[in-house]
Amino acid sequence: MPSDLGGRWLLWNQSTAPATPAATGLSPDVKPFACHAKPPDHARDVPKLRARQPHPGTARWNRAAYGQPPRTPGDLVRRTRRAKGMTLCQLGQLTGYSTAQVSRYERGISPLTDVMVLRRFATALGIPPQTLGLAPEPVARHGQPAAPITAYPRLPGPRVTGTAQDDGGEDAVRRRQILALTLTAAAAVGAPAGAEPVRGAAIGDALIDRLRDAMLGLHPAADLPATDLHGELARAAADARNCRYDTLAVRLPRLLSTAHAAPEGSAADGVLAQSYLLTTRVLVKLEDQQLGWMAADRARQLAEAVGDPLAIAEAARQLAVLARRAGWNDQAMTIALSAADAPALRDAGPDGTAARGLLIQSAAYTAARDHDQAGMRKLTKEAAAIAEELGGTRLRAHGGFSSATVQLHLISAECRAGDPSAAIAAADKLAPQVLPSIERRARYHVDVATAYARWGRRQQCTDALLAAEFQAPQEVCGRPAVRTLISGLLVSGRTSPELRGLAARTGVLVR
Repeated sequence: MPSDLGGRWLLWNQSTAPATPAATGLSPDVKPFACHAKPPDHARDVPKLRARQPHPGTARWNRAAYGQPPRTPGDLVRRTRRAKGMTLCQLGQLTGYSTAQVSRYERGISPLTDVMVLRRFATALGIPPQTLGLAPEPVARHGQPAAPITAYPRLPGPRVTGTAQDDGGEDAVRRRQILALTLTAAAAVGAPAGAEPVRGAAIGDALIDRLRDAMLGLHPAADLPATDLHGELARAAADARNCRYDTLAVRLPRLLSTAHAAPEGSAADGVLAQSYLLTTRVLVKLEDQQLGWMAADRARQLAEAVGDPLAIAEAARQLAVLARRAGWNDQAMTIALSAADAPALRDAGPDGTAARGLLIQSAAYTAARDHDQAGMRKLTKEAAAIAEELGGTRLRAHGGFSSATVQLHLISAECRAGDPSAAIAAADKLAPQVLPSIERRARYHVDVATAYARWGRRQQCTDALLAAEFQAPQEVCGRPAVRTLISGLLVSGRTSPELRGLAARTGVLVR
């Protein structure tokens, strides 16, 4: 019961109670009710009266509380928030906006017109979507709730024809120095495949910088015949599977620039779509979200232009990954499951079925990000059933899909869902040697290390990182997530000689 109940009863007594005890039917010995006295027995009926109050947000509630309906969506949000006893800060935490921005929305300074913003407030406050002019929630797919399907945002066409000059500055100098290291290493042996690795984070920076230049039309096209583009794409994909980032930093940007220079509508369009899919996977791993979105959208547009259902599905999967990393889990779930239900994918044979399994597997990880362990496991079982039905490994160019890769995915999903012990149990059921590439095997050890780190097992985490370095040194050096994990171990407790050596080799710890 609120602390000011006695004061409210005093006001009620003064304004409505008769002046004399006799008029009330009480004994003359009963003293008038005062603010320090306990409320009369019928005050216990107050909770019952409250229970019969109209539901917040309804027309009856608005009339009872304010005497008029809300004027704007922000007004309705403010009234409902206050009725629920919620502060601006609490509502901001639920919706992902700052306290000041929530206040601006409520007061109408920032108009509440965006559908996604309205849906966030409706979900956080329990307001029926129809009240805010929204469509009802869509039917769940694959047992998971999904947001309304909308068209993907369109960016300018993927072909870049102009060139630009470097504007100089410290960043440009640093970039040229990094690129010089990579190019010199490649030239020393006369071919990209023999390039020496660049140590530490520089290998990742070099790859990102060269891909950015190629996507912006700043990288010169190589003198490659159009007939060799498919072979060059296969070699670039092999570099990625084997975690050879030094040679990939030479080969993939050159491939993008050369395919862009080919006549539009030629067979190079299919190569360009696949090149952008590979570029997106690399950028996602190196955690460059901005370039990743650009590459994924170009890949989608090119895949749709050539009518390749497998490439369209892979572009959707990469877009779902990027949406998930941006925190848009509902949209990520919708993109993945909608693409998995595409009729063209179902008509694409076994590879189409494998692509569908990859999309469902991606949706499972999105459920894990929402800490929906039951939903994650249900979707993982669906993907595992597809892999078992197919048998063997398919779609190696997209990382591979098989029963082993589904089990690999389960390790990181269990850890993300908040159960590192279940992640280690899933890892114990998988022999990394059966995974289809060095990149997948290195990921196995990194995922195991992440699970051990969250479980507080420092030595096992270090051992797993050393195993990942043994499999793919450039993967450990180049990936920001791995370097962050090593850095966390250094500052969170006692370090071992093995950990300090690993930190020095990856550039986390300067000797």
